[in-house]
Amino acid sequence: MKVVVQRSKQASVSVDGETVGAIDRGLVLLVGVTHEDNEADVRWMAEKVAGLRIFEDADGKMNHSVQDVGGAILSVSQFTLYGDCRKGRRPNFMAAARPEQAESLYDAFNAQLRAMGFVVETGKFGAMMDVSLINWGPVTLIIDSKA
Repeated sequence: MKVVVQRSKQASVSVDGETVGAIDRGLVLLVGVTHEDNEADVRWMAEKVAGLRIFEDADGKMNHSVQDVGGAILSVSQFTLYGDCRKGRRPNFMAAARPEQAESLYDAFNAQLRAMGFVVETGKFGAMMDVSLINWGPVTLIIDSKA
């Protein structure tokens, strides 16, 4: 499982011009699933994301997690995180999980975050989405459960 984490002041996702998810301060997560991923990856990733200390304390140091600051999460499925661009000019997406497996694990990931007490907004799995955010910092991290 691969997740791009972006600290955000405000973010939203829309499908066909309609907003389907929006948050104020928190995290935007672009979530990719590969064939080998399972429930253990989901749990590990949810705990890692929840505990990341990437929000500043009173001294301006990154010492607070999204949970510490009462932030929300906007989670967007993104199979292109597993695009292989080493050959040619067209990415190969063979490492991305099939939609039925990916959607199940993506839903489980979001459910795990909700069970931890987070407000989790989402896009629409498999849809063409427009994601808008104000990346705060900017702060962007890439986390891979297999790394």
